[in-house]
Amino acid sequence: MLYFIILFFSLLGAMLGSFLFAWVSRMKTNTSILTGRSKCLSCSAELLWYDNIPLVSALVLKFTCRKCKKRFSSAHFFAELFLALAFGALASKYMWDWKSVEFVRDCILVCFLHFIFFYDLLYMEILDKTTTIPALILFFLALAFGWNNWHSMGIGALIGAGFFYLQYIVSSGRWIGGGDIRLGLFMGVILGWQNILVALFFAYILGAIVSVILILFKKKTLASETPFGTYLTCATVVAMVSGEQILYWYLSFLK
Repeated sequence: MLYFIILFFSLLGAMLGSFLFAWVSRMKTNTSILTGRSKCLSCSAELLWYDNIPLVSALVLKFTCRKCKKRFSSAHFFAELFLALAFGALASKYMWDWKSVEFVRDCILVCFLHFIFFYDLLYMEILDKTTTIPALILFFLALAFGWNNWHSMGIGALIGAGFFYLQYIVSSGRWIGGGDIRLGLFMGVILGWQNILVALFFAYILGAIVSVILILFKKKTLASETPFGTYLTCATVVAMVSGEQILYWYLSFLK
């Protein structure tokens, strides 16, 4: 039964990942997500329903358009996979408590992080309305439902936003953008002060590993601009799912 629940929410995540990725593309062009079907970016042919099945269609078509045979970006596939894995991990974390408000809350938060990840990846930008507004709403909901206390969220937000604001000041905006500062604030409200330390540590480790790989394969140079919000969102999801366990392991290792 548990495996069925995990599979169900993984498939739901894949479908939502496909929808959110389409929303990312349409928001950039100010196109409504409610009008029109998805199209091939090369020949503008509308995708048939069986060419738009999350995860499956991309693999069957080998990442090419059925009509024009042009290769399309694999980002859409990874957007589906990203949210499928995240929803599956959350379902595994909550196990038999998947009907709880907290589980729904975390699924919604992961959807926001998913949107931020791919918008920053594609357009090197983090939108204010995907960070500050959700952070404010979550702060008051957390107080109302007793999910967290105000000082843990406040200190977390101060650490997250302050850490990146300091880098922004020191580098005169060359290292970090304003969007990263607002994302840091959002992370602090989501995670609280302890887990945001886990997320920041993991984000920089992940960023270093990915950057080294890209440099080795000559995809980027040391001077290349990096969408750091992608690492921060991944690290936030990891901290949401396993932050307490990672922190406990680290502290026990120090003993």
